[in-house]
Amino acid sequence: MTQRVELATVMDRLAVDEMVTEYAAAVDDGDWTAYRRLFTADGRADYRSAGGIEGDAGQVAGWLADNLTLFSMRQHLIVNRLVRFGNLDHDTGDTAHLRADYVNPMRFAGGDGASTAPDFVCGGRYSFTFLRTGDGWRLRQVVVEEKWRRLPGPPAVAGSD
Repeated sequence: MTQRVELATVMDRLAVDEMVTEYAAAVDDGDWTAYRRLFTADGRADYRSAGGIEGDAGQVAGWLADNLTLFSMRQHLIVNRLVRFGNLDHDTGDTAHLRADYVNPMRFAGGDGASTAPDFVCGGRYSFTFLRTGDGWRLRQVVVEEKWRRLPGPPAVAGSD
């Protein structure tokens, strides 16, 4: 591999990684215009494993906007990012796939404000598919695979069984 190819690969990795960070910020901040801009025209998202919907980016942004009003605080922590570049119509490097784990603490809206602890925490894995476009890298597909969730519950009492 030449230095020029290696540099291009590093730049693509940074660009794809930045898209994931922009995705998390858009969802956490409720910036649905920014969320939609991250996707290709035919981009789709699938939140069914987390109790959501599957659809085009506009449909999913609308669903997220409606449902995430339940939470006054949202914070995506997306880690263990594994990137692979692929081919589209035999043109090397025009697609990318990124798999990453996430932890997502959230606080319900309308609480007493005294607690800083999250009320709801979930975790799982994202699968992001990217396409290089004339405007740079864009999301073609996001699939959420929720693996666990923790809701608030009464504290355990020793000797209560």
